[in-house]
Amino acid sequence: MPPKPTTWSDAVRLALTTFTVWPLRTGELDRRAAGRAMALAPAVGALLGGVIALAVTGLREVTSPLLAGVLGVALAAILTRGMHLDGTADTVDGLGSYRDRERALDIMKSPEVGPFGVAALILVVLVQALALAVLPAAAIVIAFATSRLAVTVACVRGVPAARPGGLGAFVAGSVPVPVAVVGSLAVGALSLLAIPGRLGQGPLAVAASLTVVLLLLRHVVRRLGGITGDVLGFLVEAAACVAVVSLTLY
Repeated sequence: MPPKPTTWSDAVRLALTTFTVWPLRTGELDRRAAGRAMALAPAVGALLGGVIALAVTGLREVTSPLLAGVLGVALAAILTRGMHLDGTADTVDGLGSYRDRERALDIMKSPEVGPFGVAALILVVLVQALALAVLPAAAIVIAFATSRLAVTVACVRGVPAARPGGLGAFVAGSVPVPVAVVGSLAVGALSLLAIPGRLGQGPLAVAASLTVVLLLLRHVVRRLGGITGDVLGFLVEAAACVAVVSLTLY
């Protein structure tokens, strides 16, 4: 009996299961479902951003903004199983080792975190906590959507996987380029609402984030031969940092 064709419902469940702690049953999936799930990443990011924005803005009313920002970052880590932070540490350790491709990939698979990874985690947490302390709710939502847009862009057709197994191999090259373009334009359009009274700041933040993502993606593909699940997590956190910094500029 042939396998049941996957649907958008399968893709939604896969996206939520991949990018959040929500344990949904997905069943047997194919590359088509993977591509759709990666295309939905910005929407899941906006959903997460909404939860974080509500928590942070509420906490600002009862405690210091900085503590609210720190707790917002902690909540984001909990809701995503900390996988993007883990991917950031592993990828930075691998790239920072200056070893050959195979050795760098082995370092990324190691459960140990090296000095480069630790420094990257500290920087990511500090930048995001300080930004969450001051950003309006709409900007937080846009920042999270933009950070997950990095996954959509990194999974466009033509971008290979660095190794044959794992999440990277399953989703690499699964998103058609037009879909990534439409997703980018949609996030850019929504970002007009990010900062009240400054319509251009949101789109500039999205553009800056995507530029950094594309530059990092190009370097990673040249250095490692393609993407992995860790690389996707690294790109998410890098995009988030660029977005929140850009949104806080006066």
